[in-house]
Amino acid sequence: MEKSSKIYVAGHKGMVGSAIIRVLEKNGYSNIIKRTRRELNLINQEKTKLFFLKEKPDYVFVAAARVGGILANNTFKGQFLYENLVIQNNIIHYAHKVGVKKLLFLGSACIYPKLAKQPIKEQALLTGELEPTNEPYAIAKIAGIKLCQSYFEEYNENFISVMPNNLYGENDNFDLKTSHVVPALIRKMHSAKKNAKKDVEIWGSGDPLREFLHVDDLADAVVFLMINLEAKELYKMDIAHVNIGSGNELSIRQLAILISKIVGFKGNLIFNNNMLDGTMRKVLDTSVLNSLGWKPKIGLNDGLNSVYSWYKKYYCEKI
Repeated sequence: MEKSSKIYVAGHKGMVGSAIIRVLEKNGYSNIIKRTRRELNLINQEKTKLFFLKEKPDYVFVAAARVGGILANNTFKGQFLYENLVIQNNIIHYAHKVGVKKLLFLGSACIYPKLAKQPIKEQALLTGELEPTNEPYAIAKIAGIKLCQSYFEEYNENFISVMPNNLYGENDNFDLKTSHVVPALIRKMHSAKKNAKKDVEIWGSGDPLREFLHVDDLADAVVFLMINLEAKELYKMDIAHVNIGSGNELSIRQLAILISKIVGFKGNLIFNNNMLDGTMRKVLDTSVLNSLGWKPKIGLNDGLNSVYSWYKKYYCEKI
């Protein structure tokens, strides 16, 4: 990937896309194509087609998606399945049609079976039943992985996929109805501290174990893989994608305690057992990525502190 290469980051306004932009610009890539949802609705096949025919990017990062936490995934099942299938299919297909040199598709660790052996290797894909609460989203992402793999096998396209674990970072979604666990806990505890509340409710038992990856580490990893991993090398390893994780595994209860200390909330943490827990453990085996020469740099405590600082500076003013 040359410094002058024409690079399209689909979903550049989101948490992941904006992080990829930061890493690219930091490394001297300046010919970056950006389109907001208003400028280009990727659900519209004709508009997506015309965009690719006009711009003809050299490289594509597929970070555009309809995303949300466990409640959103379990509530908007049809919307999540439909929109993610259409968005990724349009991008991948027309990248193929205009001769894109390389494409990287971003998925999610929810693609793996609910009872997958831990830590989860890439080969666990499609070896068991999915977690029901996010099954539609997972099916869409699995379809994206397989579409990239199939376009390599049929057309020799240099299309690869990556699967990150639970992400957090600046530009995250802090809406309590649709957010993931880290931004939800930060917002709840900041609000409780500000309003002198004694209790904060946390959905679920607090027992599930999760691995958390800062979005800046993810962005660094995907740019690294775009430069250093070819599709033929990926599929030669008999895997369809590469895991990206941090090794920062802890329970939701431990996470809540850590965030409460960072925020300075000294009240009670009330766990609502009537809410869904999801998969009880989900940690990724990242030995493939590590063998290629990449490892994460941002520790969980430092990462959470930086996100809370960003939240106070940029997000609180909006609400």
